[in-house]
Amino acid sequence: MRIVSGTLRGRRLTAPKGRTTRPTSDKVREALFSILHDRTHGARVLDCYAGTGALGLEAISRGAKLAVFVESDRDATHALRQNVAQLGVEDRTHVLTFDAKRLGAPLVDKYGAFDLVLMDPPYDRVDEALLVGRRLAELGAVAPDGLWVLEHADAGPPPEAPPGWHVVRRRGYGKTMLSFFAPGESDGDDEIEIEEATRDHNAQDDDREG
Repeated sequence: MRIVSGTLRGRRLTAPKGRTTRPTSDKVREALFSILHDRTHGARVLDCYAGTGALGLEAISRGAKLAVFVESDRDATHALRQNVAQLGVEDRTHVLTFDAKRLGAPLVDKYGAFDLVLMDPPYDRVDEALLVGRRLAELGAVAPDGLWVLEHADAGPPPEAPPGWHVVRRRGYGKTMLSFFAPGESDGDDEIEIEEATRDHNAQDDDREG
């Protein structure tokens, strides 16, 4: 696993041993950040269910101002802190070791509103991640022009936007789908931005949880 683009391109990332985490594959990350394009430049990023930090560190490599990582698994946060140190980006990152369900007002008080929220939860915890997204909207933790990207399995109906969000895009890559949400309720004007999932079956992802 490596950083696929930006100033840290090619740098390797450490992952904990075993199958407790399922980092976003290099190909899916590359596709995601191609879609985000320059949205990461100067952005304040929240990476929930961060695992090894692959998504947030990719954003840092692409010019993000700050990445806050939230991860409850001790082995994963140990690997994440190793990655932060090896990449030399301690000054632009904060690692929080607790469950994303516990996110509350202190997060906003300390870091302000985020421009980009990235979530790659275990696929059996997507419903929980949607509740976390709803909580972030209630807290005003995302800037009005911000974006939330949720990675989930491409199986069955895709998750609906929780209150405080609306869907602007979906993209499928093999067994993985990315859903993009923007703050606020849809007024119908943005429906043309919603794209049918295009599946790149060459973008392989595994089925491990984490």
